[in-house]
Order: sequence, then C-alpha cells, then structure tokens
Amino acid sequence: MQTSLSGIQRLSVRGRRPALPAGLRIYAFGDIHGRLDLLDELLSRAAHDISVRPVARPLFVFLGDYIDRGPSSRETIDRLIALGQHNECVFLKGNHEQVAIRCLSDRSLFDQWMRFGGVDTLVSYGVFPKPLLDEEQIVRLQAAFHDALPQAHFRFFRDLQKSFACGDFFFVHAGVRPKVDLSRQKESDLLWIREEFLSSSEDFGKIIVHGHTPGSEVEVAPNRINIDTGAFATGRLTCLVIDQTSLAVMDTGASAGRKQAL
Repeated sequence: MQTSLSGIQRLSVRGRRPALPAGLRIYAFGDIHGRLDLLDELLSRAAHDISVRPVARPLFVFLGDYIDRGPSSRETIDRLIALGQHNECVFLKGNHEQVAIRCLSDRSLFDQWMRFGGVDTLVSYGVFPKPLLDEEQIVRLQAAFHDALPQAHFRFFRDLQKSFACGDFFFVHAGVRPKVDLSRQKESDLLWIREEFLSSSEDFGKIIVHGHTPGSEVEVAPNRINIDTGAFATGRLTCLVIDQTSLAVMDTGASAGRKQAL
C-alpha cells in the first residue's frame, strides 16, 4: 500500500504525538462518491482488522461526499444506513450532500448540482434528467427527486453532522478556517474551504482529518491529514485507522493487500 509519509515525524499536537482515549479505535473513511464497490471492500477489511485485533470500541467516521460522480449513490446511502444500525458511526456532511438536499427546496441549485455530478445521483434513484434543463423541466425534476428519495435517506441527509472531535483529532469534510476557534467554525468553511486551510501551518489545537480535495496520495502535514484519494476516478478509497497512539492507512489501491503504518 502506498501513502505519502512526508512530515509524519513532525505530526504532533502541541509537541506530543496525537492520541485517542484508551479502548477506542477510529476507522475514518474518505470521500466515497457513489463507489459502493470500494466502500464494501474497505468495510470488509475493517471488519477483518477488528476480528484479528479486537478493540473495546471500534468507531466508524465518514467524512462526507457519499453521493455524486460514481454509479451507486443510492446504494451507498443504503449501505451506510444499514451499517449505522449495527455499529457506532459518525456521518459527516459533505458539500455534495449540502447541495443535493438544498435542491429539494431550491430549484436554482439544480444546474450547479448537475455540474457537480448530481446526474449520476439522480439516475441511481431512478430519475433521468435531460441534458439541457429549462425551468419547467427543473420543476418536474425536483418533484421526481422528492418522490424518489426514501424517508430514511432524507433523515440520513438531515442528520449529518458538520464536524466531530475525539481525542486529539478533529474530523471534518473540507477543513477549517485558520485563526478561528474550532468551536466557532462556519458550516460553509467546514464543507467548502480549500486554499486558506490547505496552505496554513497554524496549530489548530487538534489534528484535522479531512477530505474534499482529492490527491493521488494520502497527505500528511503537521496539522492535518487529507484522506481523499479521488475514489470515484482513481478506484482508490482510503481509510485512516487511528488507535490510541498509532496511525495507519488502508486503501483499495493496487497494493491494497496490506495496511501501511504511518
């Protein structure tokens, strides 16, 4: 398994190695984007990891962007809902979920959503939009999406969290606004921010684990870890495994038969 280890020796929170509470192990998953096949593969490997390395409290954390671009958005949501019924899970909101759910009430966002990969999501729900949409077609499309969206899926989208803090880690979809306390971050930044966050060397008080900005490798910096490896396009979905004082990566890439310690 390949990953970028650049800067891992400097990964610390105020001079010490970041840690979780005893007895807890976190499996954090990057942007899925409708790639149910990759999600199923990683969930199977996580289950195997738990079976051979039992832990009192395994926790699954998903960083958002479950839908769009890939072929199986609806099926991905079904799988996550089922997973949450039998496991402790945290589901974070991604910018793609934000736009999709807003389309239920705001027709003006449909063009943006279509450019984002929303066409693939609608098709997975049995709704087939035309290439060029006029106002009347958007009204019909919006109604069809309302009708096709199961109540369980609507509740799933409605209840997505904006962020999650645990031990020395702060999990979020996109990142955080520098110079703003983690407790006072705006949703727009948590779901959309890029350059101001990615270029910052600020100590945020916790290690930020995020996705949103795809790269060919896991990116490890002193203040953040980016685990979005562009699954919808690359076939590489990444899971960051955090034990009490150790970090490792599992992914679905060419070298996916083993786990890489960080």
